[in-house]
Amino acid sequence: MKNPMTRRHLITAGAAMLATPAILRAETAPAPVRRNISSFATIDWRDHFDDLTHGAIVADTKSRALHFWSEDESTYRLFPTSVPRSPELTKLGYTRIVKKVDGPSWTPTPSMRERDPSLPVTVPPGPDNPMGTHALHLSWQYYRIHGTHDTRKIGRKSSDGCIGLYNEKIAELFALTEIGTQVRLI
Repeated sequence: MKNPMTRRHLITAGAAMLATPAILRAETAPAPVRRNISSFATIDWRDHFDDLTHGAIVADTKSRALHFWSEDESTYRLFPTSVPRSPELTKLGYTRIVKKVDGPSWTPTPSMRERDPSLPVTVPPGPDNPMGTHALHLSWQYYRIHGTHDTRKIGRKSSDGCIGLYNEKIAELFALTEIGTQVRLI
């Protein structure tokens, strides 16, 4: 009678024994946390601007990230953002910062009031203000880069057209930018 153990059987059995601890660990280990880090890849300002006069901002509505470069290229910052809820609220293209406001008030736009007539006429600075602690006015009417007190909005499609940042991040960006900083929304 032939021996049922062949060299092939021995190698297969040995490999199975070596893999057993890994298989057991995989069954008892907690599931890995999924993170979306692809959105936070750096980009090059040269793909969007001819120069860095007054600094530059690229707000990427797909990755929900805002990139900032200083005029002398010594500073680069990347911030998570909220973005407009729908394509019809999203304005893409080139603009610039025309005004900076520390402690902005909020006035709903005519289209917001049309959609929801119960909105207040204006909201003064403070914790109930949707503009957060700082606002950068863009050359496009009604469009802003601003903070938010509602931190759940960051990383989501949640705005009526503006780009939102955590209050501590808009304060940092506010300090870095100047009137005339060029902006591109993509």
